[in-house]
Amino acid sequence: MYSDTLTRIQNGLKAGKASVKAPFTKFDFAILEALLKAGYIKNIERKGRGYRRAVEIVLKYDESKTPVIDEIKIISKPSRRMYVNYEKIKTSKQGYGKYFLSTNKGILTGEEARKEKVGGELLFEIW
Repeated sequence: MYSDTLTRIQNGLKAGKASVKAPFTKFDFAILEALLKAGYIKNIERKGRGYRRAVEIVLKYDESKTPVIDEIKIISKPSRRMYVNYEKIKTSKQGYGKYFLSTNKGILTGEEARKEKVGGELLFEIW
């Protein structure tokens, strides 16, 4: 589940770690690629084979050793899914944060989804 991976990232940043490991799933890896593209993490690398597959996430800090990610808020949960039309996607934290959506074109940020004119499941907000 992607919430476990995001929680591992958040806990690793709060502990000041250089990298964290999480179990590998295709969906989680797609989310990590979107986070990498948006500049929230430094690098991702697949490790292991078979049922022991994992992904190593290299965390990103700025020059003053402050984490780039301040907070991650999970929006869509298994008990309560949130779907939005592209017209209803707003800016996050007055432009300082981003929403991430699962669409039929893959994992996109809110801005990319608006540009592509696709809606989808609103996964999480990051700032």
